[in-house]
Amino acid sequence: MLNISSVNEFLLLAFADTRELQLLHFGLFLGIYLAALLGNGLILTAVACDHRLHTPMYFFLLNLALLDLGSISTTLPKAMANALWDTRAISYEGCAAQVFFAVFLVGSEFSLLTVMAYDRYVAICKPLHYGSLVGSRACAQMAAAAWGSGFLSAVLHTATTFSLPLCQGNAVDQFFCEIPQILKLSCSDAYLREVGALVFSVSLVFGCFLYIVLSYVQIFRAVLRMPSEQGRHKAFSTCLPHLAVVFLFISNIMFAHLKPPSISSPSLDLVVAVLYVVVPPAVNPLIYSMRNQELKAIMKKVILVVIYT
Repeated sequence: MLNISSVNEFLLLAFADTRELQLLHFGLFLGIYLAALLGNGLILTAVACDHRLHTPMYFFLLNLALLDLGSISTTLPKAMANALWDTRAISYEGCAAQVFFAVFLVGSEFSLLTVMAYDRYVAICKPLHYGSLVGSRACAQMAAAAWGSGFLSAVLHTATTFSLPLCQGNAVDQFFCEIPQILKLSCSDAYLREVGALVFSVSLVFGCFLYIVLSYVQIFRAVLRMPSEQGRHKAFSTCLPHLAVVFLFISNIMFAHLKPPSISSPSLDLVVAVLYVVVPPAVNPLIYSMRNQELKAIMKKVILVVIYT
């Protein structure tokens, strides 16, 4: 029997078998990674440097950009390095770090998306109370709670997962260290502790999702009652990007972990993992700036300043 003390490294799933395809994947992911760095970096710079964006909505967007940068930087650089150097290995410590930061950042992001739904609900359904309910102190507390919930979840899951004895080797069927894939390597009875923790987390996620759905039901009812077409357009321009990000985030994760076993395969799991780990951090800046003329104008200004200095 192989126990966890004898595992010094894990073997991640390779994107391709041939050297040419490995280099192709490296180039593709390098482009996506640079796009994510550029997009989220522009949002961070625009919100931090322009006083017109010092509002609760943009404060939460700044936090989302930070989480997206951290999320894609947790998994993609190691995958690119493995593709470039034609290796599959990741150290035991590196795998544990990947699991911790992945759970921390994804959990924090979902909590933050819930907070952002509350912000939009108050702004549209209770505009007269917006200043008192979503002041600077309340924003800081809600953002800290989102980051804190992700941290506590990461500590719980990482400690539980990496305390399990491993009996099924060290080959992980994913391009990064993911809890469900590590559980497949554990002994048959030992993994139940982590399954219990996962059930608890899924219950919290479902509660947050239900809150987001109910918030947007109220938001759309309020928007459709607005007499001004300009007011409706402005409200939709601030709500639809957030709703699109929530849908992209949740749908990919749900499909990745709730798809029927009959259609599951290593190649499909790999594609789905790319969709929920790599794609959202790269496209979120595009989604938020597409309909937001104010943010788009300031981001263009930032680009021009960088080019001409």
